[in-house]
Amino acid sequence: MPQMIAAFFPGQGSQSVGMLHALAEVHPDVRATFQEASDALGVDLWRLASEGPKADLDLTRNTQPAMLAAGVAVWRVWQAVGGVKPVVMAGHSLGEYSALVAAGSMDFADGVLLAAERARFMQEAVPAGEGAMAAVLGLSDQEMIALCREQAEDAVLEAANFNAPGQVVIAGGSAAVARALDAAKAAGAKRAIALPVSVPSHCALMRPAAERLAERLAAIEIRLPEVPVLHNVSVVRAADPDTLRELLIRQLYRPVRWVETIQAVVGEGVRTAIECGPGKVLTGLNKRIDDSLTTLPVFDPRSLEAALEATAHAQR
Repeated sequence: MPQMIAAFFPGQGSQSVGMLHALAEVHPDVRATFQEASDALGVDLWRLASEGPKADLDLTRNTQPAMLAAGVAVWRVWQAVGGVKPVVMAGHSLGEYSALVAAGSMDFADGVLLAAERARFMQEAVPAGEGAMAAVLGLSDQEMIALCREQAEDAVLEAANFNAPGQVVIAGGSAAVARALDAAKAAGAKRAIALPVSVPSHCALMRPAAERLAERLAAIEIRLPEVPVLHNVSVVRAADPDTLRELLIRQLYRPVRWVETIQAVVGEGVRTAIECGPGKVLTGLNKRIDDSLTTLPVFDPRSLEAALEATAHAQR
């Protein structure tokens, strides 16, 4: 039976100053994609990604469109060099938008503007300092769900990302997250650390942002993707464009179910995947979830050649 592949797209947190520079030196599609994004946004995203400063690249309003451009740029290179077409796609948080653009569900310019507005809505939903996120390693999903319920008191405190077995990100009010960190350490967590983010993503504090995003999504054309995309919220394909919009709205205030996403992909018989974008975050998570799935990061000429060679005999 021919090998099938999946394509995954990372989200916020995989960015770095200088990302995709080596790939851009060999493949002009990278710079062209960033230029297209910059023209749509009115911001020089390539200069920001190439030169920084890091503090500016890490601002949510810049990171999200820059990461969308990065994921789509790698995807375009993959297509240009004759890479195998995947049978399924998914993206982690913001990466879901990269997957949808790559799959033809929305135009690239719309995706860039949507990512920038999504970031702005998220930032404006919670004043700086009032929300927080933290990563907890070594406790089960159910332990973390219960811990959040116990430590919330009158605040929002929820599991936001189920990233890998024993790796859960929580989000909510700053004081509640601080209580949860202390409680997680007392419960035997291997690590419990606050994350350097200014927005508490994927929890109920993002509902106001989701309402504003709904208005923006209603104004752009959304099509069913040409390649199936599994959504963070439901771990299923959307049946129609309106459902797809609704899943993107809910994604802002509901958890990223990455473990289940990878399990679903493996359940479809996929054993090889590419990670389109800077870094190897998803590659590492996927290995922890199911080591029968080989994820090949693609972010420079060397990793591109390795991925092409590894998938040379895949189903086309």
